[in-house]
Amino acid sequence: MQHESTVLIVDDNPRGRKTLQTLLLDQGYNLVFANDGPEALVKAAELRPDVILLDVMMPNMDGFEVCQRLRADPSLAEVPVIMVTALDDRDSRLQGLEAGADDFVSKPFDRAELRTRVQTVTRLNRYRRLSLERAKFEWVVNQAEDGYLITNAYDQVLYANPQAALYLGLPVGETPPISETFLTLAKKQYHCEPEVTWARWPGQPVIPTPLYLVRPASETNSVFWLQVDRMEMQTQTHESERYLLRLRDVTATVVERRFVWTFHSQVSHKLRTPLTQVVSSLEIMAQDDGPLSEEMVNKIFQIAYRGAIRLRDEIQDIFHYLEAPDMLKLGQGRCSLAQVSAIAAEIETGLGLKPITISYEGLDAPDNTYIRFSRQILKLILSELLENAKRFHPLQSPNLEITVAGVAGNVQIQICDDGLALSPDHLAKIWIPYYQAEKYFTGQVKGPGLGLSTVASLVWGIGGACQAYNRPEGPGIVIELVLPFV
Repeated sequence: MQHESTVLIVDDNPRGRKTLQTLLLDQGYNLVFANDGPEALVKAAELRPDVILLDVMMPNMDGFEVCQRLRADPSLAEVPVIMVTALDDRDSRLQGLEAGADDFVSKPFDRAELRTRVQTVTRLNRYRRLSLERAKFEWVVNQAEDGYLITNAYDQVLYANPQAALYLGLPVGETPPISETFLTLAKKQYHCEPEVTWARWPGQPVIPTPLYLVRPASETNSVFWLQVDRMEMQTQTHESERYLLRLRDVTATVVERRFVWTFHSQVSHKLRTPLTQVVSSLEIMAQDDGPLSEEMVNKIFQIAYRGAIRLRDEIQDIFHYLEAPDMLKLGQGRCSLAQVSAIAAEIETGLGLKPITISYEGLDAPDNTYIRFSRQILKLILSELLENAKRFHPLQSPNLEITVAGVAGNVQIQICDDGLALSPDHLAKIWIPYYQAEKYFTGQVKGPGLGLSTVASLVWGIGGACQAYNRPEGPGIVIELVLPFV
């Protein structure tokens, strides 16, 4: 049956209880019985029934008193009460209303009337409970710091809480315009990343990767990140499909982890070489292979001394870095494209790479063409990409080509190697921020690590794009960055 409501029948007369049971038995209700008023109060507190059929004429505690006690209990005050009485006079009904009764049925019972009254009251009570729960849910959602939306199978927005309306620029408190899809609204303010996954929207992503809406940094605003999660709500028919979307502000998490990565990269590159000079020199002097000549001691001392001085300077730079965290803030610096050659040469020397081929295409004056990255950020990005090219090359000795080109009003930087080709799912995952990364930067886990995902977050953060694909003419991959001019 369609009903699942609990009906508490209260009557001191076994025949009365049996009569009501017979009339309601085949209606699908969960029927519970009480022999008197005190037992009714106990069972009502235990069961929270959907309706109470309460006989008026009972010894010791009549139905009026039971009803009054129910209404005095906050947990039971809203339970509907139908009073059952043989009395049909006006005073008895007034007394019942004063006690808090919702309705009345008279003995002898009319089968159709009784069933209709019980059905009506249980439906109203169920609707009241659902309305109350919905009101509570809406209050929680409206107060939430995350944005929540409901969309249909065509990605049209059916509901948006105030935070989601704020994120998407919708009027708060008004029904969203169903003519526009969620993706259309999102693209008015944000870049959808990763592009390869968003291209499948609103269909379910083939690869279960996190989705992001990124509002790039500008001269007046910092970068802003929203993570988009989606859950299917209904699956009965195509027309009734509903999806719950959550928009969560993850800007602080992304910026913090990016800061950790850039700091780690800076420390790693700055300290490794001078520390090796100092330690290696001291190890040679500590070896028990006989006395060293004065000339050799002086030579080793000079190497150690230069390494120590450089180490001191690098540590001092790190202190300055910690004291000025805004140094890496997006939009705070710029770098000319002519610096790509110099930066690549520095990285080539530091990593022991083969000579890197650098070419410029479609740019008349690279030295006067700027991108919205500081030189330090650009060096960190290129260091990560070139170091990965070496790490994943079968012989750790890749042939590398860097092409800098002007394309459709943007700068395109391509880094091409001749290492291994990657599967399509791996290519799609390498840009996912912080989900495929190693946690503690130990270098023990084989994979792209935190760096590539942070490269993506930096590029997306200034309104750029990045992609990776296999070389069409041979083994290896191409990393392509598209960056806006200053």
